Amino acid sequence: MARIWLKTIFSFMLAILACLPLGSPANAEAIQWVTVGDPGNSANTAHGGYGAVATSFQIMKYEFTNQQYADFLNSVAATDSYSLYNSNMGSDARGGIEQRVESGSFRYSVKSNMGNKPVNYVSWFDAARVANWYQNGATSSSDTETGAYTLNGVISGNAVPTNADAKYFVPTENQWYKAAYYKGGGTNAGYWDYATQSDTLPTAVTAGLTGDGSAGSGGNFANYNYAASWNGQTGNVTTVGTNGGPSAYGAFDMSGNVLEWDDLDGTAGPLHGLRGGYYGYYSQPPLNLGASDHYEGAPSLEYPGIGFRLASSAASGVPEIDAATGSGALSLVAGVLAMIEQRRRRATPVASFKWPVDR
Repeated sequence: MARIWLKTIFSFMLAILACLPLGSPANAEAIQWVTVGDPGNSANTAHGGYGAVATSFQIMKYEFTNQQYADFLNSVAATDSYSLYNSNMGSDARGGIEQRVESGSFRYSVKSNMGNKPVNYVSWFDAARVANWYQNGATSSSDTETGAYTLNGVISGNAVPTNADAKYFVPTENQWYKAAYYKGGGTNAGYWDYATQSDTLPTAVTAGLTGDGSAGSGGNFANYNYAASWNGQTGNVTTVGTNGGPSAYGAFDMSGNVLEWDDLDGTAGPLHGLRGGYYGYYSQPPLNLGASDHYEGAPSLEYPGIGFRLASSAASGVPEIDAATGSGALSLVAGVLAMIEQRRRRATPVASFKWPVDR
């Protein structure tokens, strides 16, 4: 009877494990995704005609963090052949990652209270290599030079085009714009002026001692205007997802915190896009947080106010995952497995920001 009971419970737990979503491949920290639907939506003709996207896709719920980037560096940058680490990440108080040498190789660790802050001092080329790494399995043997982008060692000059079979990639400008400002719920729903589902300039957040934004995950707030001061800095990056409410599709911090790279139209070129504003933009005039603001910069730019988030094609099978749901299910599994084991034992013995080029 005990064996039948154990077999039944074990089968049940295997079924739960099979249903758990996996946020990212192999060695990478799990990415949380949101789905941007309403394919074939109209563009925002009031502000440049951006935002029309023909197909559904997914985009990161949060900006790529220092912890995620440190995991990437530890996987592929023992020699750092492609300059993926910027020394300002360690020397600048607004940077979040330190580099050290162990047994002749580079190793990387996040600074105190900086793991959940957006990575900065990253170029478009860095973000493209992260996309390639994920596409190739996100392990220490995963290639960073081919996949979503064919880079072949290039770290400056023209950005390369997005490959047709890309599964993970830097979002195009229209994809980024739609994920931030489109109201959703149809193909002609219109656009918000700010990525907090508002047409009113967000209130600037302050920060706690460890860099959490004062707004939490709700309301019309954003990290800009040098208001989030902590860690001895007047204005600083803040914990992702703590700076006000999300876009209509559930993506956080698309207004403020750090500017984010976009791929423009996905073709090669000497400039790539930057959207969303950063912690230092002033509110008068309300610069660079909103739907009307567009910047471009050389894809090799690396500054304290620049980060990124990845997107993925819906066809690639990348699942949405909520950290609380995933961890809760895993806790349930752990608890029941512990109960099984107990019964079994009883039964048997980051500087100043330089403006990118404005178009």
